[in-house]
Amino acid sequence: MRLTIERMRTLILAAGVVLVLALAVFLVIGKWRNPFNRRDLPHRLGIDIQQEANGVTYTQAQRGHTLYKIHASKVVQMKQGNALLHDVRIELYGADGSRADRIEGDEFEYDQHAGTARATGPVEITLIRPGEALAIVPKANPEKALGDKAKSGVLTAAAQTAARGEIHVKTSGLVFDQHSGVASTKENVEFEMAQGKGSAMGATYDSQHGHLVLDRAVELNTQRGADPVKIQAHHAEFERADQVCNLQGATASFRGGVATAEDAKIVFRDDGSAERLDAANGFKMTTAAGGRMAAPTGALEFDEHNQPRHGHLEGGVTIDEDNHGRQVHGTAPGMEMEFTSEGQLRRAHLERGVEITTDERSGVGGTAVRTHRAWRSPVADVEFRNAGHGSVEPAAIHGSQGVVVSGENQRGSAPAAVSRLTASDVWGAFGADSVLTSMTGTGHASMEQTTAAGAHQTTSGDRLVAHFAAGQANGSEIQSATVEGNVVLVQVPAEKPGTAVEPPMRATAGRAVYEETGEWLHLTESPRVEDGGLQMVADKLDLSQSSGDAFAHGNVKATWLGGDADSAARPGRPAVVPQAATLGGQGPSHVIAAEAQIHQATGEATFKGQARLWQQANSVSAPVIVLNRDRQTLVARSASPAEPVRVVLLTAVSVAPGKAGKTGDSSVVRVRGGDLKYSSAERKAVMHGGAGNVVAETAEATTISSEVDLVLLPPGNHAGKDGAAAQVDTMTAHGHVTITSQDRRGSGEQLVYSSGTGEYVLTGSAAAPPRMTDREHGTVSGEALIFNSRDDSVSIEGGGRKTTTETTAPKQGQNRQRD
Repeated sequence: MRLTIERMRTLILAAGVVLVLALAVFLVIGKWRNPFNRRDLPHRLGIDIQQEANGVTYTQAQRGHTLYKIHASKVVQMKQGNALLHDVRIELYGADGSRADRIEGDEFEYDQHAGTARATGPVEITLIRPGEALAIVPKANPEKALGDKAKSGVLTAAAQTAARGEIHVKTSGLVFDQHSGVASTKENVEFEMAQGKGSAMGATYDSQHGHLVLDRAVELNTQRGADPVKIQAHHAEFERADQVCNLQGATASFRGGVATAEDAKIVFRDDGSAERLDAANGFKMTTAAGGRMAAPTGALEFDEHNQPRHGHLEGGVTIDEDNHGRQVHGTAPGMEMEFTSEGQLRRAHLERGVEITTDERSGVGGTAVRTHRAWRSPVADVEFRNAGHGSVEPAAIHGSQGVVVSGENQRGSAPAAVSRLTASDVWGAFGADSVLTSMTGTGHASMEQTTAAGAHQTTSGDRLVAHFAAGQANGSEIQSATVEGNVVLVQVPAEKPGTAVEPPMRATAGRAVYEETGEWLHLTESPRVEDGGLQMVADKLDLSQSSGDAFAHGNVKATWLGGDADSAARPGRPAVVPQAATLGGQGPSHVIAAEAQIHQATGEATFKGQARLWQQANSVSAPVIVLNRDRQTLVARSASPAEPVRVVLLTAVSVAPGKAGKTGDSSVVRVRGGDLKYSSAERKAVMHGGAGNVVAETAEATTISSEVDLVLLPPGNHAGKDGAAAQVDTMTAHGHVTITSQDRRGSGEQLVYSSGTGEYVLTGSAAAPPRMTDREHGTVSGEALIFNSRDDSVSIEGGGRKTTTETTAPKQGQNRQRD
């Protein structure tokens, strides 16, 4: 966009200078018509002057108004019939007496036979702009008025004003043909005015048709403020009747650069101000900053003060700039320009397919950074602001009908990071050095990026606001971005050699905020994430593009669809789908917590704050639950005995014949302790007491120990068939074991429970054998004490003999028996 500033400023400057040139030529040469277009003037001179005389003045008046005066200090009639006039001064007045132009020369020769008048020496012409000289006071001399500081009053002020508006012309070899009305010279023509000085080599003026031709080497030097401007043209023609000036091979040189046009046409109003400038057959501009602009055709419209008010370029506009390692290239079929009343560019309208690209490089070797950006839109409007010192800079840009802003950043030999912003309508704001600092897109807005890990991410919504890093190519052009309304995020993981393609992650929310530091994406307003078999909702979701990590905050709810051990073992699963989140069963697994953290590098998902995971009837609750996808493990932790880890697992109990219920009725095992470790591959859970003990409860007994091991049956076996939850196969309690069942209490070092037999086997050591106490029958011990939950029997093994004791507790009026 920096090129746009230079090119617009230059176009205004060039148009204004060309206007001055054409106006000057028009005034200078156009006024020649008055003294020479009267065919009877040479004839009058030949008749009235037959001999040498001094101080001759000839005056022509009409209706009381003086048209012109011719004064010669000396007239000499030649023998050949020619007349020589010395010290000639011709004063020309308008029909209303509003101006007094002067033509002065040392000597004029009139050839009566050929009908030509020739200036034998230099000629000076002084032209007064219309309305600035007072013909009604012909004795008011502007030169004397300016040179005499003592004079004052209305007449002196008028003379001074006239002097400031004078245009002075110098030439020689001027020839006027009385029959054709054509005045011409092959010599150099020079003119000077308040705006500057100009010259041309050779000129021809047809006074009858008002056609002026400047043969070659047309040049004008002028000022725009403190800056010099030089206009050159190979050839120039002016049609006085149509008020049109045509230039060929025109070039405008100024401090900011050079502008050229193969063919240029300026149309003037009747008052001499420029109305329109047309450039054809190629318009080009080069700025001192390295900018270039070109278009086959162009046009500028001016107000009454010669200030541009509207411009148009057509046929394929191209913009190029190469400045300090930054290349800019822009194209558009056409461009419209609007200017302020002071002639500064206010707005540029580009249409029918706009494309602007920039390429920038910084650093060397491994620290080299390459940045490519591109703007594409069917229509674009650029607003400009005053940058001081007579220049402007872009303030804002608006694209419509579908805008795409893309970027590509590459550091060293690393893969390029790609970004892409799209929307139906886009508004952009510019900061210092014409750098795009922010962008707002509405209607089908989306942002696409390639993360550092190689993942491709697309975020879409109703409205997008992006802020860009200013003034540096740091490998990431988007500094922050906000997407609002119906936000949808889709992230496709990078392909990894030797692994299956991971499914894409999809997230929805009411609002998404992206920040460049860490490449974080924050989702709020009912965010939801779906990643492979994972579905997660929370009050807020944070996703890191650089690491692939995800953080959920507030009312976290997660669901894994499927979750069998076989699917967990397949390679290439998404980082945020820890398939270890199972408890030996089939079907979906669910987790609720206050917060959640999902780490791609470790494959872990951590849930904190009253976390609870369940799959069918099996569940785990704890302050912290950690799931590891790669190891297929589950870890639950607690630091406070007041908030222990709790596990509920389904088991099956077959009751004894004659008892209520029937064989195969399911029950649960409830275990609580300090921490839990579960391996999906081993189908084994280990509960440690931590700061306290492990308590395991079944329908028949309560066990307290230092550690409990739970082994699950594979899904589909026993009571776990037909998709039901997997059940506990065995439960083993270790260390300072105590068991309580009805009126019995046992103690030992290990207790093994088998869900298939319903037996509890309590063992100890040689020094401390297991013991069981019955309130009615006392205490028994042996190598092993076996309690059968099906018939409430207790078996004692030890000493090479087996003793069986059956105790029948009084229930509903029955007596207890012992054998």
